[in-house]
Amino acid sequence: MKILTSILLSLAAAAMPATAALGAVTAPLPAAAGGAPETTVSPAATASDAAQANAPGADAAPGYANDPFRLKPVDGVGQPTPGGIDFQPQVTDNGAYAYWMSNSILLPLITVISLLVLGLLLWVMFRYRAAANPVPSKTSHNTFIEILWTLIPVFILLAIAYPSLSLLAAQYKPAPKDAVTIKVTGYQWYWGYEYPDNGIPEIISKMLPPEEAAKMGEPRQLAVDNRMVVPVGKTVKLLITGSDVIHSFAVPALWTKLDAVPGRLNETTFKINKPGVYYGQCSELCGVDHGFMPIAVEALPQAQFDAWVARQGGHRAGAKDLAKPDVPAETAPSGEAAATAVGDDHANNSGERAAPATAQ
Repeated sequence: MKILTSILLSLAAAAMPATAALGAVTAPLPAAAGGAPETTVSPAATASDAAQANAPGADAAPGYANDPFRLKPVDGVGQPTPGGIDFQPQVTDNGAYAYWMSNSILLPLITVISLLVLGLLLWVMFRYRAAANPVPSKTSHNTFIEILWTLIPVFILLAIAYPSLSLLAAQYKPAPKDAVTIKVTGYQWYWGYEYPDNGIPEIISKMLPPEEAAKMGEPRQLAVDNRMVVPVGKTVKLLITGSDVIHSFAVPALWTKLDAVPGRLNETTFKINKPGVYYGQCSELCGVDHGFMPIAVEALPQAQFDAWVARQGGHRAGAKDLAKPDVPAETAPSGEAAATAVGDDHANNSGERAAPATAQ
């Protein structure tokens, strides 16, 4: 017993210097001169906070709250509805065709085939049960029935093939020369929209906090500060890429979904037939805040779209800056002055500005 007590006392004595040294290392540092408050870094901060803080244009003052030109969304249009099981109302030609194909061809076929198979199963279960058939049938085949169940699926596939191929051809049809080009870049966890043909640098689009969305009467977790603005009745060409990981640009009301892959430009087109606000979301798992990078597309008549471009400091595709008045022919500069003016106008049209546009 004495030996055990001696061993325990020795271990306790050996541990005392180590404990004292550990306390010296972990002791809090003295306060800085002048009584500066101590800064505490919360361990709950996530990578998304850093990404939001370092995002391009993150420190810009938001202009969405006081924008008199901001279009108000309509409930049930361009956004999900509680308890909805159908497609959203489609506002593009391809979407309307796909909606018709689904409801007029695919859904009836699926319903008929499902009911037929269910009926056959029930009939076989009751008609050929052991109690009703003590002596099993010795029929091995039926040529006529076998021909039918071979030809009928062939005709069904042919009936589906034509509208399917027509829709695919329309979706992959090259954009016309006068299409509005928008470069879409997916970031963790927000979107960037650039209008190269209009001289508008990248506009950053982030989700509004729920209280801000409610204050503005916009849907929670779908409202954004800066929307993608497009003209009605004109083809829009999207060049979609990713900056960090794979994202997916998806707007159900536009029948549009395309992956945003880093190092690759994917292209798609659409033409909206009705003014309004149409919402979507990133549809590819991309990290902790994947569920908080919504998409909002605002479709405006051409005149209002031109006015929006001018407010961003841009210009019509192939034209001079809309914010600049036209120079009368009799006062147009000549010689060296004309060359200088052309150079200045080229610099403006190329998007070289002091700060990127971040608000509508």
